[in-house]
Amino acid sequence: MATAANPTRDDFAALLNETLGGENEGFEGRVVKGTVTGIENDMAVIDVGLKSEGRVRLSEFAAPGQKAELAIGDTVEVYVDRVENVHGEAMLSRDRARREAAWDKLEAEFSTTARVEGVIFGRVKGGFTVDLSGAVAFLPGSQVDIRPVRDVTPLMDIPQPFQILKMDRRRGNIVVSRRAILEETRAEQRTGLIQSLAEGQVIEGVVKNITDYGAFVDLGGIDGLLHVTDLSYKRVGHPSEMINIGDTLKVQIIRINKDTQRISLGMKQLESDPWEGAAAKYPIDGKFTGRVTNITEYGAFVELEPGIEGLVHVSEMSWTKKNVHPGKIVSTSQEVDVVILEVDQDKRRISLGLKQAINNPWDAFMEQHPVGSTVEGEVKNATEFGLFVGLDGDVDGMVHMSDIAWGVTGEEALALHHKGETIQAVVLDIDPEKERISLGIKQLERGGVAVGGGAAASSGGVNKNQVTTVTVLEVRDGGLEVQMGDDGVTGFIKRTDLGRDRDEQRPERFQVGQKFDAMVIGFDRSKKPNFSIKAMQMAEEKQAVAQYGSSDSGASLGDILGAALKARNEEN
Repeated sequence: MATAANPTRDDFAALLNETLGGENEGFEGRVVKGTVTGIENDMAVIDVGLKSEGRVRLSEFAAPGQKAELAIGDTVEVYVDRVENVHGEAMLSRDRARREAAWDKLEAEFSTTARVEGVIFGRVKGGFTVDLSGAVAFLPGSQVDIRPVRDVTPLMDIPQPFQILKMDRRRGNIVVSRRAILEETRAEQRTGLIQSLAEGQVIEGVVKNITDYGAFVDLGGIDGLLHVTDLSYKRVGHPSEMINIGDTLKVQIIRINKDTQRISLGMKQLESDPWEGAAAKYPIDGKFTGRVTNITEYGAFVELEPGIEGLVHVSEMSWTKKNVHPGKIVSTSQEVDVVILEVDQDKRRISLGLKQAINNPWDAFMEQHPVGSTVEGEVKNATEFGLFVGLDGDVDGMVHMSDIAWGVTGEEALALHHKGETIQAVVLDIDPEKERISLGIKQLERGGVAVGGGAAASSGGVNKNQVTTVTVLEVRDGGLEVQMGDDGVTGFIKRTDLGRDRDEQRPERFQVGQKFDAMVIGFDRSKKPNFSIKAMQMAEEKQAVAQYGSSDSGASLGDILGAALKARNEEN
């Protein structure tokens, strides 16, 4: 049984609780003050008024990356985990004491969104650990800086401000951001700097970054965008062709958006505008030499001088090459001669012509091969309506199917020739504006072509409705090929024009060399005369009726024609 001289453990506990404030306020789990009574190796011996002293590592008294400054006799605050352990020593913690004090302070600062000071001291998955005067916080990698940071070593073990994003004391979680502090600071600097800038102002800046569409220039705390189109008046494919990271540039402020704090910069604005007076420098129909800078599907851009480019549309690139890609006619960096077609100084556009800088091959062909001349060429293509023939100067002529051969149908005439065959033809017509050349093959046959206009032909004075003597040159199924005189123009008589009666409309009743009279009833596309015996007979009958009888005279048609024939013989 315990006595006053020999108190029990329960008596001692009751006495201790009384000393510390009563039974309801236990000693454990509290932050108390103690005195450093000794330092042994890396441990500090601390007396907090318990029956035994406690030991705390010296590292708990030091800030991250620093040594502990602790001496015997110093008063420190520690956290009591347990009054005593199995060794009879008090279990104390300086970290827990600092953490409890820090949490109280951090909660107050978090409620007012105030900045807190901390030190980055370690790395963890996804970020870093930060010491906030005893409380350990998590710093995500994305919250370290405004831009990604590859090496955080220079930022570690340095006191710096942070912003608390989230904290949960029950779970012991704190998330902080260094980026929020930098953005706030930068926003303040940007606002102040933007207020001091004005559109049109010329300042210097350093190139920080280069992209495909331009470069970002540091103006001393705020970035401005120098777009690739504002680098120079000449065409710039990529900003790196003119500038490099780290270059100091003199730029002009083009636009300032104070709401978004965006600044647009320009370099070409500091140069003289080459488009001023462009209309006078490049008159219409003027011929100049330029360099091909870009090729597209619709044409090619030609630089006339640095800063001034014109477009040669695909339709203005070649007289003869149609529906081909411009890259097959010109190449990039090639020097070419062009002609000014149109200038729009306000819209900064110049229309150029490449083909106009050389002679029109259609005009040249007409000078060298007038109508009526004979040409030779290769059949490039055969269509359902004729043949296309390649001629001198890379121009094409067309032989219509009706001008291929006499006395046959168009389909039969087309079958007489094939692609790749070299043929001769007569030039029937040339239209340089429409770029058309009409050719004829059948006109090369005996007698040539009767060139003329309207109803009259200049060769031999052949006129429509004229009756003349012709000689049979060839007998065909479709009719007769005939010739006027010994060396006159040749023509054709269709089967249906060989006589009024069906029995007379037989080509086989005629022989080569036979002569007879026929009437000119018209001309074909090549101005070659078409003859008709039938039309001549009908004209003679009409004339005889008019002179020697009428429909009501009672005379027969035979009597009338007999009288007309008798009168004709008497005249002869």
